[in-house]
Amino acid sequence: MIPLSVLDLAPILQGNSAADSFRTTLSLAQHCERWGYRRYWLAEHHGMPGIASAATAVVIGHVAAGTSTIRVGAGGVMLPNHAPLVIAEQFGTLESLFPGRIDLGLGRAPGTDQTTMRALRRNLDADVDQFPQDVLELMHYFQAEQANQAVRAVPGAGLNVPLWILGSSLFGAQLAAHLGLPFAFASHFAPQQMMQAIALYRRDFQPSSQLTQPYVMLGFNVFTAESDSAAQFLASSMQQAFVKLRRGTPGQFPPPIDNFLGTLPAADKFLLEQVLSCSAIGSAATVGDSITAFIARTGADELMIASSIFDHQARLRSYEILAEVAQQIP
Repeated sequence: MIPLSVLDLAPILQGNSAADSFRTTLSLAQHCERWGYRRYWLAEHHGMPGIASAATAVVIGHVAAGTSTIRVGAGGVMLPNHAPLVIAEQFGTLESLFPGRIDLGLGRAPGTDQTTMRALRRNLDADVDQFPQDVLELMHYFQAEQANQAVRAVPGAGLNVPLWILGSSLFGAQLAAHLGLPFAFASHFAPQQMMQAIALYRRDFQPSSQLTQPYVMLGFNVFTAESDSAAQFLASSMQQAFVKLRRGTPGQFPPPIDNFLGTLPAADKFLLEQVLSCSAIGSAATVGDSITAFIARTGADELMIASSIFDHQARLRSYEILAEVAQQIP
């Protein structure tokens, strides 16, 4: 069975608060742990009215403290927003508190708009082009401490925190291959270069002390329920949120509506078809067929499942059905 993991954007539902989001995030993590999901990842976004995971390391600690076996991590930390030493200390602390359960995925996008990015960084010299150097610096802080080392991560030095490179383009694939790190591709919202990135990563992979063979995790959206029509209804919340984001009017996560796609102009329908092409929406049988075909096409080593659903019980049921379906996938 291919490993399945969870990507939780910690959605803030319309009419709810971030506190509500954190409660449902922990509930989902606890259920997914019981259902056999391998990892539970949270992503760094800033200034988004519908996403609560801005302080990603803090939310990871909340989830890890409320679970016992599932790996918990960042999918990801947007490294250009931070000094590498700060991230080494944060994740060294998490690894010290929850040994053997913490993952650190690294991305180079800001995770926000340009104005918020400047407010985050303060130092305007910070640049996404420094991302490879920042990754190397971070890796250095996790290595065993050297004599006369001037700057130390305490905690952090000598701790085995697995690093991942996240990407939605060929750049991340090249960097992950060069450093011998596992690669997670954001195909759940940016699938255009997915197959090229996978091929490049596998072709150029150089073994490292962390990883001897290439390892590809792919993002995939799943909305499943007792019928295809019920699943389509649930997926409309995410579809609404994505259209609003692309129009520059993001808000809290909206409730589902009937026939949302039927209300859209052709341009918006085309946008959703393109950016959300790596999705399975339907009953257990429909989703099973979609995932089986996706794995066969990509050779993915692991899937990171995103299921942003307004109703918490329906969201739990979607992940539960998928866990059952996965038992039948070769």
